[in-house]
Amino acid sequence: MKIRTFLYTLWQGIRNMFKNGWYTLASVATIGACLFLLGMFYSIVSNAQHILYTVEEGVSVTVFFNEDVTDAQIDAFGQELLQRPEVRDVVFHSDEEIWATFGPVYLGPDYQEGFTENPLKGEHNYEVFLRAVSLQDQLVGWLQTKPEVRLVRYSEVTASTLSGFNLMLVYVSGAIILILLAVSIFLISNTVRVGISVRSEEISIMKYIGATDFFVRAPFVLEGIMIGLIGAVIPLALIYYLYDYVLNMLKTRFEMLSSMLSFLSVSEIFNVLAPMAIFIAVGMGFLGSFVTVRKYLKV
Repeated sequence: MKIRTFLYTLWQGIRNMFKNGWYTLASVATIGACLFLLGMFYSIVSNAQHILYTVEEGVSVTVFFNEDVTDAQIDAFGQELLQRPEVRDVVFHSDEEIWATFGPVYLGPDYQEGFTENPLKGEHNYEVFLRAVSLQDQLVGWLQTKPEVRLVRYSEVTASTLSGFNLMLVYVSGAIILILLAVSIFLISNTVRVGISVRSEEISIMKYIGATDFFVRAPFVLEGIMIGLIGAVIPLALIYYLYDYVLNMLKTRFEMLSSMLSFLSVSEIFNVLAPMAIFIAVGMGFLGSFVTVRKYLKV
């Protein structure tokens, strides 16, 4: 395409937007409303999944060893644990460390009085953190087969609850996002289609005077893309400032809640939301214009 031709089609697309102001406004409003709902729901679901993942990171399995197991065997076992696909991290707690931690809590600052030796001797253990809480049963089954392991402590109820809730959240959020996408695509395509159909006579005249299909279609396609882009930028800006405001309010007015729960930052949300919204809006503007104009090119 020549630069002159591109500039002409771009100008015609911009001219059509202002020439049909009510149609442009309706299209932008439809796209903006759909993407605003989609963006708000995505922000809520993303934070829910992030909070759930943070809770899962705190779930661990504690491994205790038999009395006759040597330090070298414990070190080797720790290295073996790190090689397991279920394991994210392993933390060793010596019996001296455990006694120094829990003694002052339960017995006060003079916790060592009356004890000639560590009463928790032999209670050294590994605290094993999982890559996913759903892998707990698999890891526990393997640990219980090891001869050097005396006891494995874990919470089966917590793991099953978190796994079930995570699976439910994935299915429900996926279904709702697909529904919102389908509704958005339908409304955006229909709005663009209606706007172009009212100019069918203009398209017919251009064809009768010898304009090529590309020359006729290009301004409408560029118009649809620009409408989609504007319709995406407006809700993204609203969501950005609204999300940032709510996040700051939670940090300042609800410090206890924000300290207990970890929320995603604005940048983390928009790294996915912004390109997704722009792709949907521009794609629908392009497809809606391209397909609709095609119907009126046969004259």
